[in-house]
Amino acid sequence: MADPADAGAGWRRRRRRLVETAAMILGAVIVAGLIRAFVFQVFWIPSSSMEPTLGVRDRIMVQKAFFSWRDIHEGDIVVFSHPPRDNCPGPRKGDLVKRVIALPGQTIYSSGNSIYVNRRVLAEPYLPRDDTLWPAIASGQHPYRVPSGDFYVLGDNRSNSCDSRYWGPVKGSSIVGQVVLVLWHDGHPDFRRF
Repeated sequence: MADPADAGAGWRRRRRRLVETAAMILGAVIVAGLIRAFVFQVFWIPSSSMEPTLGVRDRIMVQKAFFSWRDIHEGDIVVFSHPPRDNCPGPRKGDLVKRVIALPGQTIYSSGNSIYVNRRVLAEPYLPRDDTLWPAIASGQHPYRVPSGDFYVLGDNRSNSCDSRYWGPVKGSSIVGQVVLVLWHDGHPDFRRF
């Protein structure tokens, strides 16, 4: 005959393991939520505006922790909140992904398919060969000066990108983070750093 004390001790051990397991799962969920909210976040690309660098349905990892928009450089790819002056077709919700072309205080204009930042031609090896820059960005006689605290951003697929040419520069304070890694590209894993 089984001892009732042994049965009670077995139940207490199982209950303690169940509580410990639940606490570990809850702790893991909280840590994962904190990491997503403050350290890194994965975003997916909904449009072709950044092709060929980033394709539709690609997954990117964005650094949010230890990130300051003051540390952004020309050529960085950033995620930012929808600009208030966005009148382009498409959904108004969600964040956007574009490449930083000009920094606060810099001047920018275009001539043909070339972009000039502070009167020097911008090297853009990431662009497709036959990509057309339209509409133009200001002119050489009247270049656009990016306001303090703002960034001029463009998509890599210029002929199919709604960007600063249409709604102006983005506020540094609206930048969520910087793209640091491609996790998924062209339908398969692709761990490429930026």
